[in-house]
Amino acid sequence: MSFLLYPLYVILAFLLLASFFTVKQQTAVIIERFGRFLSVRNSGLQMKIPLVDRISGRVSLKIQQLDVIVETKTLDDVFVKLKVSVQFVVIKEKVYEAFYKLEFPHDQITSYVFDVVRAEVPKMKLDDVFVKKDDIAIAVKGELQDAMLDYGYDIIKTLVTDIDPDAQVKAAMNRINASEREKIAAQFEGDAARILIVEKAKAEAESKRLQGRGIADQRREIAKGLEESVDVLNNVGINSQEASALIVVTQHYDTLQSLGEETDSNLILLPNSPHAASDMLNNMVASFTASNQIGEVMKANKNKRSNDKNKE
Repeated sequence: MSFLLYPLYVILAFLLLASFFTVKQQTAVIIERFGRFLSVRNSGLQMKIPLVDRISGRVSLKIQQLDVIVETKTLDDVFVKLKVSVQFVVIKEKVYEAFYKLEFPHDQITSYVFDVVRAEVPKMKLDDVFVKKDDIAIAVKGELQDAMLDYGYDIIKTLVTDIDPDAQVKAAMNRINASEREKIAAQFEGDAARILIVEKAKAEAESKRLQGRGIADQRREIAKGLEESVDVLNNVGINSQEASALIVVTQHYDTLQSLGEETDSNLILLPNSPHAASDMLNNMVASFTASNQIGEVMKANKNKRSNDKNKE
């Protein structure tokens, strides 16, 4: 008797196990009874009537992302590829609409993305596409939000994650950018060179000014030293002519001595013999004597004119 009941126990056990099922977190399960929608079951341990109710499908309630690549043309006739990332989620209260109303949600979202992008980008130039990519994303989200809400989908975010122009266009843009940077670099280099030249000229001018002042101070000190030397020689009974001649000869021999101490010197002093120094001394003495004579004659003539005037 128990042997005959064994198949019945197996069937009852099978039906009991088939009555229970589990639903994962962030998942919704669609239950149908004889092909008709019955209910939506959420996460946890659930029960259904075996052979009557069945699990028709499972819908994920997690945020999903769909990447859509759209190729279109800009206002300045440049073909560009845009990668639009759409983040969406099934609304928990609208699982029925998401499951029954829309069979291929990804295809539907892709169609709307293509439609919006190809309507917005042709109004912009290529540079504006890069600058206003957020405006494109907002336009896509607005269109999708209105269209997909009736199907139980909520659009969380749309992002334009990549803008890829044609390879030749990118090369041209890189060349333009490089040329602009080279132009700026050349301007900076020119300004630096100009400043360097101006500062160098200022330095040379200052150097010449200081050099001239140094030469003037040097000559003033030499003249002062000669004056003192003449005064010293006058004090010991040597007149001005003899003192000047002595100083000249002394400087001549001091110069020869300095040249002899410098082995690598290429300076030549002319004349450089004692006889020439003697001639130079005689010429100086004769010049001083002639100057004194001329001065005495001029003085005598002046006195004579004064006497003749007094007699008149």
